[in-house]
Amino acid sequence: MTLDDKKAPELEQDLSSNPGATKSTQELLIDEAKAAELEQLVHESDRGGRNVGGIAGAVLALGALSWTFFQLWFASPIPFSLGFGIFNESEARSIHLGTAMFLGFLAYPMFKKQSTKVPIYDWVLALLAGFCGGYLFIFYQELAYRPGLPTQLDIWAGALGIILLFEVTRRSLGAPMAVLATVFILYCLFGPYMPEVIAHRGYSVQRLVTHMWSAEGAFGVATGVSVSYIFIFVLLGALLDRCGGGNYLVQVSFALLGHLRGGPAKVAVVSSCVNGIVSASSVANVVTGGIFTIPLMKKAGYGG
Repeated sequence: MTLDDKKAPELEQDLSSNPGATKSTQELLIDEAKAAELEQLVHESDRGGRNVGGIAGAVLALGALSWTFFQLWFASPIPFSLGFGIFNESEARSIHLGTAMFLGFLAYPMFKKQSTKVPIYDWVLALLAGFCGGYLFIFYQELAYRPGLPTQLDIWAGALGIILLFEVTRRSLGAPMAVLATVFILYCLFGPYMPEVIAHRGYSVQRLVTHMWSAEGAFGVATGVSVSYIFIFVLLGALLDRCGGGNYLVQVSFALLGHLRGGPAKVAVVSSCVNGIVSASSVANVVTGGIFTIPLMKKAGYGG
């Protein structure tokens, strides 16, 4: 049962204000309250933490939908059959990263408490991130005609793109990843001043930026794998999960393994595995399967 009109606190208030409710009604309200809390937990963890509407919500939805259509178009043979809309790997990676950065600044707030609206500075950062990420696509022909001869615009776009990429990484994945990347950037710049064991001659800002903001850096193999494989698998998994496939696989695991010796442990491992394949989300995995397998294992005597 979904909650469209009432949130968990309102349900708890209804429950406390109606002591004459039947036991079944009380259990129903409690289940709905717990479902609302779990749904909110998944939303905050995997969907950016911003529950925005209006223009911001429309832009997020339209951007995500456009991104999905582009990825499906790029992965399909249709462009080659029609003879237009053909993108090479570098162009596709640039569009992919630019769109991801643009949506990231709209979906993830700078601080956790900012979760209901998109401030002006995040709109500005999102537009700048989209431009810097899509720079290789926008100026592809010009860059192809002058390899190794970056202009001031190339340097500034690359430097700003690196900074914005680190910031959107911090917002979406947490500070450790961004801090680690920053440490290695500083190591490249300040190599001559490092201890003798790890010292090197250092690199100029221009060389560092032109290398990092190219097909050898941010638009390299990792982004290519995301464009060609990861996005499609995550998309199909999300569609399957929304159609109830994740819960179905969990129930199949219970049916196949629940009666065996050590069944609770086997069910927990297999159901978490198949559910993770579908949802690609640790939080959704716990919410969907963990609420059944964790109490089951505790009841069977497994320590935690």
